[in-house]
Amino acid sequence: MPNLKLDRPLIVFDIESTGTAPRKDRIIELAAVKVRPDGTEETRTWLLNPGVKIPPETTAIHGITDEIVKDCPTFADKADEIFAFFDGCDLSGFNADRFDIPCLEEEFLRAGKAFLPSARKHVDVQRIYHKMEPRDLSAAVRFYLSRDHAGAHGAEADARATLEVLKAQMERYPSLPHDVAALDEYLVPHDPLNADRMGLLRWKDGDLKINFGKKKGESLKDLLLHEPNYLRWIVKGDFDTEVKAIVRDLLENGRLPPAPRPGAKDA
Repeated sequence: MPNLKLDRPLIVFDIESTGTAPRKDRIIELAAVKVRPDGTEETRTWLLNPGVKIPPETTAIHGITDEIVKDCPTFADKADEIFAFFDGCDLSGFNADRFDIPCLEEEFLRAGKAFLPSARKHVDVQRIYHKMEPRDLSAAVRFYLSRDHAGAHGAEADARATLEVLKAQMERYPSLPHDVAALDEYLVPHDPLNADRMGLLRWKDGDLKINFGKKKGESLKDLLLHEPNYLRWIVKGDFDTEVKAIVRDLLENGRLPPAPRPGAKDA
């Protein structure tokens, strides 16, 4: 590989999964390109039956349905083959350290194999991107306004610079919505099944459930009955006011917000 010396093969891989929780969700598709020190490449792709239902919101992203994978092998069926392909290789991907690598490690653990990513070198392409192209206000001023940000970290200077960047963005990207409501929807699409803006609490089958962390998928009503301390932790924790208000109302009044209308689906 030009400008990158390889001491052993480097596998650049990507995963499509049933969700965004690497230790919980399952792999549906795994594609890997093995780059050897001599520059030769080998590509392998596995389409897998995750053994669980694929949520419609993830199908909307990658287009893979339960029907497509119903006759495919499971990860366990292909674990030996995948393990052998990755054996003795270092790892690379985009956001791989936070998602793809732990997701793959967890699948191997379920199949009784120790993948040991800590014994391999990692090259996360997203980390290079963020290190070389900072994503702070000063970087935005340089990119959109072609100047340095004088007075950085002074509140008024930062506010003025942010306004100038917004104006430049609206001019540079004519496809952006041109009213605030539409722009808000474009940046954070509204999902009627989410009880809060960021979707930490989410309706499913008429029941409001946790949509993050170790309690993901658990009903708030069940937690109220069996683990109210978890709900109290949310109220005292570093969560949005909207989330805290919903949980507090449940704790104090036994009340949840109105459920979305029947037939509501992801926006």
